[in-house]
Amino acid sequence: MAAYIVFIRESTQDRAELEEYWAKMRATMKGHAIKVLAAYGRHDVLEGAAPEGVVIAEFPTMEEAKAWYESPAYQDAARHRFNGAIYRGLIVEGV
Repeated sequence: MAAYIVFIRESTQDRAELEEYWAKMRATMKGHAIKVLAAYGRHDVLEGAAPEGVVIAEFPTMEEAKAWYESPAYQDAARHRFNGAIYRGLIVEGV
């Protein structure tokens, strides 16, 4: 069953750190079946506080989503995201 990683950027703290994350991000996708469905496009807030941006990526399974997220390559890139902005992130299984 497909799974989706959702990242919601709440606020930017350090733009240079985010740019470093973005520079490393694409390489983390090699060898993983990732389909990016949305990435910082226009959005309308229906409820709650407005985020700065949203990313949604599809994976074949929950396990494959976790494997990518926990991979050394992604964790190396993610440290820049952690330093660059406040995010919420989650994996949700499809129906």
